[in-house]
Amino acid sequence: MFRPSLPPLPARPRRAVPAVLAVPAALPALLAALLLAAAPLSAMPVARGVPSVDPALAERFARLALDCVGREYPNKIAHVMQSDADLAPPRQLTPAFYGCFDWHSAVHAHWLLARLARACPAAPLAAEARAALDRSLSPERLAGEAAYLAGEGRATFERPYGLAWLLQLAAELREWDDPDARRWAQALAPLEQEAAGRLRAWLPKLRYPIRTGEHDQTAFALGLALDWARTAGDDSLATLIEAKARQFHAADRGGPLAFEPSGQDFLSPCLGEADLMRRLLPPAEFAAWLSAFLPGIPAVPAVSAGSTGSTGPAAGMPAESDAVLAAWLPVAEVTDRADGKLAHLDGLNLSRAWMLAGIASGLPPADPRRPALLAAATIHSAAGLRAVTGTHYEGGHWLGTFATYLITERGYTNSGTRPEP
Repeated sequence: MFRPSLPPLPARPRRAVPAVLAVPAALPALLAALLLAAAPLSAMPVARGVPSVDPALAERFARLALDCVGREYPNKIAHVMQSDADLAPPRQLTPAFYGCFDWHSAVHAHWLLARLARACPAAPLAAEARAALDRSLSPERLAGEAAYLAGEGRATFERPYGLAWLLQLAAELREWDDPDARRWAQALAPLEQEAAGRLRAWLPKLRYPIRTGEHDQTAFALGLALDWARTAGDDSLATLIEAKARQFHAADRGGPLAFEPSGQDFLSPCLGEADLMRRLLPPAEFAAWLSAFLPGIPAVPAVSAGSTGSTGPAAGMPAESDAVLAAWLPVAEVTDRADGKLAHLDGLNLSRAWMLAGIASGLPPADPRRPALLAAATIHSAAGLRAVTGTHYEGGHWLGTFATYLITERGYTNSGTRPEP
């Protein structure tokens, strides 16, 4: 199973990685070294059904969320007003999700806290996370959220990105076998159903996919929503999402991965699409689809019998081996982390890492593209995790969520993500 590499906080010099697709002649030997060099991660005991989590990383990312879920300013609101009466501060407009600079970041910061409290119940962070969740996810505050969404002119509010993250929060609470989580899930249920209902009403009218690298991207949001629908047993929404994904993407060929990234992406349009399709196609069918959609992923020869069944790299592997295997997809470079838009590229490295690992998980075990996919996931993970420091609020208010989604393997290890063939 893919395990994100866990680098120390100080950044190390960046190596130039050539953007080539050719497989070097020395690759089999390098791959053999890579497979033999895997080292186990240091991790604390975690809850059943949640992968091991490095305690230092869990504390670091939880602290970022705890520091911002109640921080009202600075704040960027997407607020439709009908009159002066609609003018109010964020804490009154959306009383549960008013921190973290914007609504969707506040929502997914609460998901982060639930995920890590569930994963690390004995860690010091768990009590603080529970307290924050208890403050925000009260029936009174969530009733205020529902009232805000019902306001005139807000039918498209946070669609699809914020709605998808709200469903991800609901899914986490549903899966968490805990009395507090059940209470919070019950309080969240009306908002959860409103979010699902809005997607259910919108998708039949959506004629084309949205292939951006930012919030409006449909592939990423549909993946989150599909995971929720399977967790919640909402068969009608799951069927609708699967049908729209096939309509949008089943015939796609030659995805323009070479044109990525755009200057302020935090999601990959091409990898996001592939990560969605692996959720609904059986491995053999997905492998064929991927060959047509992303034909440039290198195929790595097997180095020994049984090695192609490896599920991927882990911490401690030689950086040079990873760089050679991952040369087909260079890491995105960030020039100014104090610029909120340019800092999106740190999120791109994190989301690429989990998408690459997810794509690999959807392929047959012996597929020769898995080593290249997982090596690229490793170098993107290392680059992305180094950047999650909280030094600049422009990234600190949201990157912890992307890092947590990555290190807890959300989306491809939770049950029900993809049906068995």
